[in-house]
Amino acid sequence: MTVHTPRRAARVLLVDAAGRVLLFAGSDPARPAHRYWFTPGGGLEAGESPAAGAARELAEETGLRLAPAELGEPVWQETIRFPFNGVQYQQEQEFFLVRVRSWEVETAGFDAIERASVTGHRWWPPDELTATTERYYPDDLPALLRRVLAAPPAGPADPAGAGLDDGGTPC
Repeated sequence: MTVHTPRRAARVLLVDAAGRVLLFAGSDPARPAHRYWFTPGGGLEAGESPAAGAARELAEETGLRLAPAELGEPVWQETIRFPFNGVQYQQEQEFFLVRVRSWEVETAGFDAIERASVTGHRWWPPDELTATTERYYPDDLPALLRRVLAAPPAGPADPAGAGLDDGGTPC
């Protein structure tokens, strides 16, 4: 029987005005041939709320700084099992939706494992994501995006876009 290390995580569906979702390209350091695309986010620190973790991860991985309250409520949650860097995880994760007009991704906040395993990023249009043969997580991301983008915004329509010009920089 495989023992899975429990882990809690928060992830962000970062969507621009064109409806494209930001995904990072990466691979598992223990299995370099296992390449995939994934949303910004990651493991929660001890005592950290999902919203606080999502805000921290978003800042570290993209340079976009938001207060946890600006993320609103999670739009989806799941429990998954996966291997990464030689460890088997069972991860409970919550997803937050953040809409921006545009954003210039800044990865200076990557930690060592991210620098070693992330090879790039891309804004994916929904139709290209649906049509690609490349691997992405979560597996049902196109359907998830359709669901959450069809729902009316729970809070500010563009929390990260407020005060930004069309280039994604502060006004």
